[in-house]
Amino acid sequence: MGQIHAKVLSKLPQSSLVGIVDVQADKAKKLAKEYKCTAFTDVKELLGKVDAVTISAPTQSHLELAEFFISNNIPILIEKPLAASAEQGEKIVALAKEHNTVVAVGHSERCNPVVQAMKRLKIEPKFIEATRISPYSFRSTDIGVVLDVMIHDIDIILALAQSPVKNVDAFGVNVIGDTEDICNARIFFENGCVANVTASRLALKTVRKIRVFSRQAYLSLDFLKKEGVVINADPNSDAVKWIKQKQNEGNFDFSTINWADLLHIENLSIDDKEPLRLEQESFLNAVADRSKRPEVTADEGLAALKCAEAILKSVKEHKWD
Repeated sequence: MGQIHAKVLSKLPQSSLVGIVDVQADKAKKLAKEYKCTAFTDVKELLGKVDAVTISAPTQSHLELAEFFISNNIPILIEKPLAASAEQGEKIVALAKEHNTVVAVGHSERCNPVVQAMKRLKIEPKFIEATRISPYSFRSTDIGVVLDVMIHDIDIILALAQSPVKNVDAFGVNVIGDTEDICNARIFFENGCVANVTASRLALKTVRKIRVFSRQAYLSLDFLKKEGVVINADPNSDAVKWIKQKQNEGNFDFSTINWADLLHIENLSIDDKEPLRLEQESFLNAVADRSKRPEVTADEGLAALKCAEAILKSVKEHKWD
C-alpha cells in the first residue's frame, strides 16, 4: 500500500512528495527514484522536512510511528486498521487530541465512489448485508481476515447505522494461517439496525457487495463494479395501492404482470474517482484547513477497531472444537 500511496501523493497538486521511509534502504531508494523524492531509512530524518505523513507499515508498528509524529505535531494518515488493538488505538486518539493534530485513518472503501454516492442519499438503514470475499492475497499476513478485510465493511456499516453497537455474534475459522481466514458476524445496534457481514480471503472469485434495507429505499450496490440500484419507497406507493386494489377485487391473474414494470428503479449515479486520491485529498484539505475533517477520523477508526475486536472475541467464544 505504501507504494500506491506514494504514487497518488506524487500526482496531487496540493502536495509535494518529500520522501519515502523504509528500513530496507534498497527498497526506499528504488521507490524514491521512481517518484522523484528522497529516500530515508529512519523516520527521524523527516523532522523539519514535512508537513504531513502517511503511515503505511505493519499494523504492529502503527502506535510507535503515530506517537513519534503526533508528539512532533505532524498530521498523519494511518492505513487501516488504526492500531494493533483498541487499547493502542485509544492512545493514538488521546495523543491527537492532546496535541490538536489531524489524524486520519485509511479506510479507503469509505472513499469508494459507490459509498460516496450512497452517502448522498442520507438513508436510515434498518438492515445491512455486506459480503467481501476474494482469493488469498498473500499480504497483511500479520492479521486475520477481520482486521484485514472485514474492517472495511465494519467502518462503512458504522457510518451508515449512526448508532452505538449493542452486541455482536460471530463465527470464524482459520484454514491457512494462525488467524481467521473466513468470518461471518451479525452486528446489533442500539437504534435497532442489524448488520450481517461476511468476509473471506479463501474464495475463488472476488465479490464486494452490500445491500441496505431502509424505510426510504432498498439499495443493492457493487463496490467492485462501481454500480448500484436504488428502489425508492415513495415513488412505488402507487404500485402498492394498485396491487392491493387488484387483490381486493379478486380473480386477477398476477402472473401476467412483470414485477419490474411496477417498480420505480434507479441506477445510482456514481462518479468514477480513485478512492485513494479522494482519501488523500480529504486528509490534506483537513491539514490545510482545520475547519474541515478527513473522510475517516481517528475516532471513527477506533470505533471500527473496537467493533472488530468484539467480533474476534465472539469468534473465540464460538470454537469449532
